[in-house]
Amino acid sequence: MTSSLPALLRCLLAASLAAVSATALASTHQQLAERLTVNGEPMPVEEVRETPLPGFFEVRLENGETFYSDATGEYFLVGDIYQNADSGLVNITEQGRNTVRSERLAGIAERDKVVFRGAESRAVVTVFTDPTCPYCRRLHEEVPQLNAMGIEVHYLAFPRSGMDAEGGRILQQIWCADSPTEAMSAAKRETRLDNGHDCDNPVADQYHLGMEVGVQGTPAIILPDGRMVPGYVPAERLAEMLEIDP
Repeated sequence: MTSSLPALLRCLLAASLAAVSATALASTHQQLAERLTVNGEPMPVEEVRETPLPGFFEVRLENGETFYSDATGEYFLVGDIYQNADSGLVNITEQGRNTVRSERLAGIAERDKVVFRGAESRAVVTVFTDPTCPYCRRLHEEVPQLNAMGIEVHYLAFPRSGMDAEGGRILQQIWCADSPTEAMSAAKRETRLDNGHDCDNPVADQYHLGMEVGVQGTPAIILPDGRMVPGYVPAERLAEMLEIDP
């Protein structure tokens, strides 16, 4: 029993040091978040994370913007960090964005989406869409083919010209319709919708979410791992990205 004491003490010491280190790191993150100001005004910090760059932290603001700061908040770096790996340049910043997108989209209830699925489900893609967008309409024409390959399409709203534009009104009509899937297909065929658009709907929230996760145009396809593919992608190519045999 006595011979096991040194090993036990080493384990306890290691655990204590790890706990102290985690507490100190959390304290550093909190202190940095509290001292970040511009022109005397506090910045709307949502999260502070470590980076592979010694002495610098990733700062994510409430509006989704990301930059890097030293521990004092005196020096900022704006841009992406790349790792010069054996396989080539790896965008560490974009990997972080992918994680955030995946986490944020996972929190959206299916009832707030317009979902198209086939008999089999092998993968799910989330698409920020606007029925006034020609390439969104082109992508929607291939939804039956995607469904046949086992790829579910989960639509979210992103009125590319803003909530007050025609796309914003039509998207609200879609979400307010008795059958949003039928309304989505009709709108993508440029058929006029007759129902109202003043119901309790998530269009504005999804529009702001899209801007937060980096959507700048439609369609914006988000893969299961959070990678964003901007613009129209043919069904066969999308299946390749998902490693699904057509």
